[in-house]
Amino acid sequence: MVADVIPEIVLVVGSVVVLLYALAAPRRLQAGAALLALATAALATVATLAMLGGPEYLTFADTYARDGTAVWGKLIVLAGTVGAIGLSVPWFESDHRHGEYYALLLLSALGAVFLAGATDLKQFVMAMMLSSATGFVLAAYHRRSSPASEAAIKYYLVGAFTSASMLIGVAYLFGLAGSTTLSGLTRGLPTGGLALATGAALVILAVTFKIGALPAHAWVPDVAQGAPAPVAAFVTSIPKVGGLIFLARLVLALPTESVEWRPLVAVLAAATMTLGNLAALWQNDVRRLLGWSAVSQIGYGLMAVVALERSALAVPSLLFFLLAYVVGNVAAFGVVVELRGRTALGEFTGLARARAWLAGALAVSFLSFIGVPPLVGFVAKLLLFGATIEAGYTWLAALAVVNTVVSIFYYARVLGPVYFGPLAGPVPVLGRWAAVATLACAAALVLVGIVAEPFYLAFTRAGLLGG
Repeated sequence: MVADVIPEIVLVVGSVVVLLYALAAPRRLQAGAALLALATAALATVATLAMLGGPEYLTFADTYARDGTAVWGKLIVLAGTVGAIGLSVPWFESDHRHGEYYALLLLSALGAVFLAGATDLKQFVMAMMLSSATGFVLAAYHRRSSPASEAAIKYYLVGAFTSASMLIGVAYLFGLAGSTTLSGLTRGLPTGGLALATGAALVILAVTFKIGALPAHAWVPDVAQGAPAPVAAFVTSIPKVGGLIFLARLVLALPTESVEWRPLVAVLAAATMTLGNLAALWQNDVRRLLGWSAVSQIGYGLMAVVALERSALAVPSLLFFLLAYVVGNVAAFGVVVELRGRTALGEFTGLARARAWLAGALAVSFLSFIGVPPLVGFVAKLLLFGATIEAGYTWLAALAVVNTVVSIFYYARVLGPVYFGPLAGPVPVLGRWAAVATLACAAALVLVGIVAEPFYLAFTRAGLLGG
């Protein structure tokens, strides 16, 4: 069984090593913690790659999944974490205690990884707590920044409220089924009753906080705007990988004859993407716009959950969406980081004349969000629409198309001045690390989109165990 969690063990040991290094190293060598964090992520990636194509089963008394979806979810989390570390090095360079930051980053990634493999409610609670507690601290890492403190407080308050709902919901489901594993819920839950609907709704509410969907979405634009930019890139994307995969496992464990989870998730998807897009329309702060864009994007991701067990495209579309969203989000925030945190819409005017490569990275990430070929976002949207239609939710796919058209407007509000506006002045940039991370993510959006077939074939073979 230990061999099933080698990547997780690597992350735990790596976090401890990074923390000890940060405590012992002098201030001028604190950046070395970033190298240790990168080495940890690389080792965890190698250990995860070794699991690809292996047997799929539940381990640790059915509390943890070793299936293709969990393995790909880990790889997406680790890739996004490497990107976030790259963005963080120059951003936190002047912070003498930033070595500890990388330990928190690895532990937060570990929480997302645990969520991706969780097939037990206790495991789910532990993963949520680990991911959320580290996320709160990361969001407030600039202690003297009022926007960061305000964002962290809002993040914490929404998290505290949904954590209460999570614990109550888990208690309901455990009381009804006599088991906390998802397979135990499948066998033990009654076929009806208010208690079952209440417990399921409370747990799903907690998951909406983790993925930034309605009704627990309010923290996303605030964290995107106020938290340190590399943290915003991480928190608004990485935990969603684990959250969406766990939601997919959970709904399959619920008795469909009494819990109408499919219409509920469809309504959440429609409301989330529509609200996110409408709120983003008139934002004049690029980071806040990215926050509302993150809300809208998760609405598309929920379409894959709606299609589970009704379309063979459901799991591939979910994994393609997570890959496209995480890489695109890190690339978009990477531009903000490299521009030293400039975020007002007017400050991006004429960017293409001074920093063409940064403007290109921003354009690639936005076009991927929209779903323009040949970028990976196009493949993700195509699969999501196909899966939703096959599942019998044509109205949701049609609404998603309308929302995609709406999103073009606010992305164009940024890209138009970037390419056609006059340059207002010099455009200083932050450093090489952030540039490399941003360009690597932008390049990945193009390359994976062009050679999408191997990924598609691998994703179609990924199982989703649990219920």
